[in-house]
Amino acid sequence: MASDLEWTKKTFTLNTGAKIPAVGLGTWQSGPNEVRKAVKAALDAGYRHIDTALAYGNENEVGQGIKDSGVPREEIWVTTKLDNPWHKRVEEGITSSLKSLDMDYVDLYLMHWPSSTDPDDLKKHLPDWDFIKTWAEMQKLPASGRVKNIGVSNFAIKNLEKLLNDPSCKTVPAVNQIELHPNNPSPKLLDYCKEKGIHCTAYSCLGSTNSPLAKDETLAKIAEAKGKSTAQVLLMWGLQRGTSVIPKSVTASRIEANYQLDGWSLTDEEMNKLSSLPDRFKVCGDAWLPVKVFFGDDE
Repeated sequence: MASDLEWTKKTFTLNTGAKIPAVGLGTWQSGPNEVRKAVKAALDAGYRHIDTALAYGNENEVGQGIKDSGVPREEIWVTTKLDNPWHKRVEEGITSSLKSLDMDYVDLYLMHWPSSTDPDDLKKHLPDWDFIKTWAEMQKLPASGRVKNIGVSNFAIKNLEKLLNDPSCKTVPAVNQIELHPNNPSPKLLDYCKEKGIHCTAYSCLGSTNSPLAKDETLAKIAEAKGKSTAQVLLMWGLQRGTSVIPKSVTASRIEANYQLDGWSLTDEEMNKLSSLPDRFKVCGDAWLPVKVFFGDDE
């Protein structure tokens, strides 16, 4: 059974047949001059999955970090995302990302949010456009070879239903990247995606410094009993729920520690305890967007 516990070698097979590595490095909110080193440190530690986005403003450094590592491009899974004000310019969006990354292709291209924001006024939604039209454009990308798989991010059940039930939707998203941690477990959304053959990647999988998780006694006790860090326990919780995880860090020692996941797992009881934490906390809400995208229907 040892192979079941080799989490760092584990992949999840998407509805396209592609295999996404279970553990990746997230780069949201990683500052300038930090990301390049973080990406290299992650690849040196064994990671083979790097997540970025046009909106993060760090695709260039991510690309440099990948080059610095010397790991062949084809061995690395790279995800990037289409920013909200680019919804009407999908072709330009992917071209911009590939240029910044200095790559011929990405493994996964996500619609970052189901919000087609007006580029001239970020407080407004485009009157003649929505995410259904954006997806219709994204569906054309894999044929070019520059995008291997397409997916969505921050899609709740309501918006997934809207997308999947539209006649223009010919391709079921391969991935839905969503905020997932014990204070935002979203079991209904996970079940819905599983039923539709959509893999979920967990972002903000460690909660955040302001999250109730930072002070949670149940989590602390489980970590202590396991002889693991709370971050390692949170990542294991995510993996055992069948989601890939993309913890963000720019500290080499933490990046390495977050990858020390082989040879152990959580018991059903420990999993249930973490899944039953009463606190609810979202690192990333939708108040900054011109449209509502979270509806409280994911529990």
